[in-house]
Amino acid sequence: MALHLIKLCVGADSIEDLREWVAERSLRAIASGLEPHSVHTTRMVPKRMEELLDGGSLYWVIKGQVQARQRLLDIETFTDDEGISRCRLMLGPEVIETAVQPKRPFQGWRYYTQDDVPPDLTSLGAGIAEMPAELRRELTELGLL
Repeated sequence: MALHLIKLCVGADSIEDLREWVAERSLRAIASGLEPHSVHTTRMVPKRMEELLDGGSLYWVIKGQVQARQRLLDIETFTDDEGISRCRLMLGPEVIETAVQPKRPFQGWRYYTQDDVPPDLTSLGAGIAEMPAELRRELTELGLL
């Protein structure tokens, strides 16, 4: 069973903001002759890397709700210029919308088990993915989705 990470998406006000950031990073990678992926650098290094790379994703919390995920492609550890251990989370280029799930603020990242993750939006049935995001959010808050 895959293990995932969950992290606050600081600076993004919507999934579209996140998609624009990912697209920009992917274009930079392609221009440099690299694979089209985005990289997120974090200070803490996950100890359960093998489980994370066995089909795991990074779930993004935007405005207090889990709303999207990106596949974890690789995790690279390194030491920065100040001698601090860090890691790069290599993320797939696709931002996959999920069912909205409320999440309280936290610092850093957390492990997120398969039992806890929200389903992908496309798996919820016909028409739901086509609804405006605000309507989906309101229906979720009312317990109707």
